[in-house]
Amino acid sequence: MLDRTAGQALEREERDAPDGMKAPFGLPVAQPKDTPAQTVRASAGQGRFRLVVLGGLLLLVLSFLVAVGTGSVPVPVGHVASILANKLLPGTVEPVWSAGREAIVWDIRIPRAILAACVGAGLAAVGAALQAVTRNPLADPHLLGISAGGACGAITALLHTGLFLGLLTVPVMAFAGALVATVMVLAVTRLTGATSADKLVLAGVAVSFILMSFGNMLIFMGDPRATHTVIFWMLGGLGLAQWSHLIFPAGVLALTIPYLIARAEDLNAMTIGDETAATLGIAVTRFRLTIFVVCSLITGVMVSFSGIIGFVGLMVPHIVRRIVGGSYRRVLPASLLAGALIMIWADLAARSLLAPEDIPVGIVTGFLGGVFFLGILRRKSG
Repeated sequence: MLDRTAGQALEREERDAPDGMKAPFGLPVAQPKDTPAQTVRASAGQGRFRLVVLGGLLLLVLSFLVAVGTGSVPVPVGHVASILANKLLPGTVEPVWSAGREAIVWDIRIPRAILAACVGAGLAAVGAALQAVTRNPLADPHLLGISAGGACGAITALLHTGLFLGLLTVPVMAFAGALVATVMVLAVTRLTGATSADKLVLAGVAVSFILMSFGNMLIFMGDPRATHTVIFWMLGGLGLAQWSHLIFPAGVLALTIPYLIARAEDLNAMTIGDETAATLGIAVTRFRLTIFVVCSLITGVMVSFSGIIGFVGLMVPHIVRRIVGGSYRRVLPASLLAGALIMIWADLAARSLLAPEDIPVGIVTGFLGGVFFLGILRRKSG
């Protein structure tokens, strides 16, 4: 069985590590044994993590109800909860609302809020996983070109090939595009000898620009009557959410997130270094490639239904680590919750800032990401 030393070390707070013995993201390097004081702190940290998860779940439910009830037609939170209960368990609550409000809540706003939660959770998990296997705190599906590849695949399906696989066409093509982008990034790093984490991100940025140019060319060559919709979609939006579509983002999360959580200890080891991971029995190259494929699958499916939404995968893992520590047994579940929360509130802001106009949610997350970057620069310079 894989040695747990890496995971135990990553659960310690940064202050517990001696100077000069810091791992990526400010995490302490593995030590052979935990002192009694460190064991007590680890136990206290686990209790705090449970409180964080419980508080996060409660906040997520409240945020969901508030987001569904807010809009050009306001619906009281109590009515939202009653409509949801009545749909799930018919006859539970005596209807005191109009059929129109029920349709707005059930057919429009709830699917949109669920899609926002799925997209936020998925992108946050992808960002956390990529930051582990690349050992780069700036790794993100947007910066590594995976989002751009997914967008190219989706644009190809929407404007050129048609829905030859039905509803599966756009997700499949987006996944294929994201996978192609991942292969391109890996090929560039291999051909140029850019093996460091910083150069990997630079390769991803270069591939992202190339694929975005290709995507713009596909839009230019497509049907002019459909380009407006595609351009709005590329800015990131959740307005096309439907119940029939939710099975794809929810399904891919159900398939991939358990795998990532099951490999949390391996991700911990990867953050310390390839040599350490190899000594713990991890096939480093194969594992990193597997994570890239899994991340491409998640990103491609999310992009196909939400457009390009940047910075969520970059911001959320950093925020989460400051709250729950560096162990991926905590980072991944907390990232799922935080990503869902941030996307729900970002979408609510997008719907509310210029109501009744619907701002693309990618604009909101881009603004938040820029502010977050400035905060990082200020802290580093300080």
